[in-house]
Amino acid sequence: ALQSDPPKPIAKKVCDAISELATLLLPENTWAELLPFLFRAASTPEAPNPQESALLIFARLADYIAESLLDHLMTIHNLLASALAHPTSPDVRIAALSAAVNLVQCLPTNADRDKMQDLLPAMMRALTDCLNSSQEASAQEALELLVELAGAEPRFLRRQIADVAGAMLQIAEAAQLEDGTRHLAVEFVITLAEARERAPGMMRRLPQFVGRLFQVLMQMLLDVEDDPAWHTAETEDEDAGEGNNYGVAQECLDRLAIAIGGNAVVPIASELLPQYLSAPEWQKHHAALITLAQIAEGCAKVMLKNLEQVVSMILNGFQHPHPRVRWAAINAIGQLSTDLGPDLQVQYHQKVLPALANAMDDFQNPRVQAHAASAILNFSENCTPEILTPYLDGIVSKLLVLLQNGKQMVQEGALTALASVADSSQDHFKKYYDAVMPYLKAILMNATDKSNRMLRAKSMECISLVGMAVGKDKFRDDAKQVMEVLMALQGTPMETDDPITSYMLQAWARLCKCLGQDFLPYMHVVMPPLLQSAQLKPDVTITSAESDDEIESDDDSIETITLGDKRIGIRTSVLEEKATACNMLCCYADELKEGFFPWIDQVAPTLVPLLKFYFHEEVRRAAVAAMPELLRSAKLAVEKGQAPGRDESYVKQLSDFIIPALVEALHKEPETEMCSSMLDSLNECMQLSGCLLDENQVRAISDEIKNVIIASATRKRDRSERTKAEDFDADEGELLKEENEQEEEVFDQVGECLGTLIKTFKASFLPFFDELSVYVTPMLGKDKTAEERRIAICIFDDIAEQCRESALKYYDTYVPFLLEASNDDNSDVRQAAVYGLGVCAEFGGLTFRPLVGEALSKLNNVIRHPEAQHADNIMAYDNAVSALGKICQFHRDGIDAAQVIPAWLGCLPIKDDKIEAKVVHDQLCSMVERYLLLVSAWQQQ
Repeated sequence: ALQSDPPKPIAKKVCDAISELATLLLPENTWAELLPFLFRAASTPEAPNPQESALLIFARLADYIAESLLDHLMTIHNLLASALAHPTSPDVRIAALSAAVNLVQCLPTNADRDKMQDLLPAMMRALTDCLNSSQEASAQEALELLVELAGAEPRFLRRQIADVAGAMLQIAEAAQLEDGTRHLAVEFVITLAEARERAPGMMRRLPQFVGRLFQVLMQMLLDVEDDPAWHTAETEDEDAGEGNNYGVAQECLDRLAIAIGGNAVVPIASELLPQYLSAPEWQKHHAALITLAQIAEGCAKVMLKNLEQVVSMILNGFQHPHPRVRWAAINAIGQLSTDLGPDLQVQYHQKVLPALANAMDDFQNPRVQAHAASAILNFSENCTPEILTPYLDGIVSKLLVLLQNGKQMVQEGALTALASVADSSQDHFKKYYDAVMPYLKAILMNATDKSNRMLRAKSMECISLVGMAVGKDKFRDDAKQVMEVLMALQGTPMETDDPITSYMLQAWARLCKCLGQDFLPYMHVVMPPLLQSAQLKPDVTITSAESDDEIESDDDSIETITLGDKRIGIRTSVLEEKATACNMLCCYADELKEGFFPWIDQVAPTLVPLLKFYFHEEVRRAAVAAMPELLRSAKLAVEKGQAPGRDESYVKQLSDFIIPALVEALHKEPETEMCSSMLDSLNECMQLSGCLLDENQVRAISDEIKNVIIASATRKRDRSERTKAEDFDADEGELLKEENEQEEEVFDQVGECLGTLIKTFKASFLPFFDELSVYVTPMLGKDKTAEERRIAICIFDDIAEQCRESALKYYDTYVPFLLEASNDDNSDVRQAAVYGLGVCAEFGGLTFRPLVGEALSKLNNVIRHPEAQHADNIMAYDNAVSALGKICQFHRDGIDAAQVIPAWLGCLPIKDDKIEAKVVHDQLCSMVERYLLLVSAWQQQ
């Protein structure tokens, strides 16, 4: 069929069919004639249609046949080189590019990829030839393929990176090309910058290219014009007047700053921004302010060092005659309040808050007013009540004026600002309550038109946050009235996209937090729709990644991701409602405790499967957080006699449902931060279940802890490998350090989980610990981080304390580490070590006796250190004093008591570690009592 030059659409479908069939047959070695045919067709430039088809099939099969082609790499290399330079057919050149890109990705080693390295110039020529012959559609195909290569195998491009990046920037700079072509060229360079794991620091080595890209993006931000729709503020359409380039530039500036960091970006921005701000065109002032907002997240650390200059630039924009520039300045302050807070709030509240208050007086430009109110929200979220309170009179009075404005956008901005100000000022908001609440209730009750849906939704949010801020006593009377409105709304049919649903779920939960147990009578109204939202099925559309069929979307709520050979479209609004509902269920269980018991049998089967809901991280996070709350609710209800007909066997049944599911989800969890949350949740569940856990469950938990340690160590090893990359630099080192710190949180939770198992099962857990010790002991090594050493020491401390005589067999292995770590540079490690010496002194008996002298010496070093009672060291000091007291109490015969005991008494009282203070002072009392008894007995004799 392919040899007969059929029409393009038919040929493409034949290629699809052959590719699908071949993926099934080639691994079974049952279609021997296919590859020889493809080689012949792909080597026949005089028949471009069959040659193109053969190359397209070859591209799709690369993953399946790469290994079998290793012996023929040079033949394929030559074939591709020839096809990439086809004299007449751009389609053949693009098909050859597709085959080359896919083959490079599928080759198993860098050495194999190096053999294809000299194809890169020909691959780039396939792109430039299309551009030079004005075939931009083909050029865009080529660019998409090269973007894919940049993401998957950036190192393949490294040797020729200057030529490749330079060519891409030329395309990005070429104003005569289509926007889509230029955007793909920008995407290529951004993708290279983001390829941190595979090519760390590569783009930072090319500052001239980063500078050129930054200039291109700022130039693209000028694609904005005045639009009446923006000024009238009748709709939420904030992007009115923005051209195709504007949104792309915004997103790419954000991504670029995050990818390469402030040390690379800020010097470039510092050069360009003043040029834009001194230009006469308002668009350039606007672009400069938008740029500051977009780079703030990625450049936060460096921008904080230049905060005065940055804030000054932005506040000057508040005075600009053009309202879009003033809007951009407000936008920048709002973004920086989030990304550079709380430093910005602490240092510049006296300048920023008055500027925002003045902007709320811009009645000629309601969109500017609304945005100023929204920026108050961003500013107050990172603000302490002490900073905010002096400004409250002015801010609240202005927001009340805006609430009465005729523009809905302005009212909505005022509502969100009031909600945030109340939330941040808490008790200080009480004095404004009587003035504010009537307006809020009026909006809630009167904004019934469909066009006012968001206004009403935001009034719910504001009322519930104000209620939480002022407390139950102040809010109680209004709360009853508000809940009656919400109950009436709850029974009203709503459209699936109605924002009120999500806002109402959150408002109910806040009302519950405010009212506590007084909320129980409303639960029968709240729970059915909440469960319905939590049980929503994800709205997913799946197509082939190669398919030309676009996933249809009539709005912006469809998010598309590519996984392997599938393209997945997900309606995010459904997922967000589901996530909100799951969070609210967790909130009710946490707040109502045993009062939540009647709903557990419906909620547990809803949330437990969501521990593995990979479509949306927030859904998983809520399900994870809810597990111990459900178990606690059941346990308290049984213990307090509020679970009719249920006893401890019900708690056991629920525990048996939750804990294995958590362990299984932990095994499959892809995100490090979520692993940490799951371990935390598992630990709480184990504490609640206690001895209800059976041996098989303990084994499964122990095995999974072992898997977590191995996986974490593997991730750290992989990061260590990344430090050996050619372009690794200090910025990349800083990012890896942050990732490793997140890993330490996982280790911390591992230590907590093991501590709970040891405290619960004591000596019967030791066989499981023996299997784990091969992973725990290496954590004590000097090559490990302080946090890893601390965690390993704490695990042994728990073993020694809880297992007592059964733990003596571990002393030879672990106590030398305790002695060494007692004088560690890190105070947390010292604290754990000296605490452990105290435990061993108490329970180690004759096994510890030979070590008493060395232990005294180490403890003396901690106690007598000149900075021993400095804030950073005081906890280690208190624990060392406690350990010394235990040696005095339990090893008096092995010390010079006349010298050591007075030294110990001279350290008392200790005050900072409250737990150890109680132990030490109990110890002192019992020693005094024993001494008095001895004196009394001696006197009687």
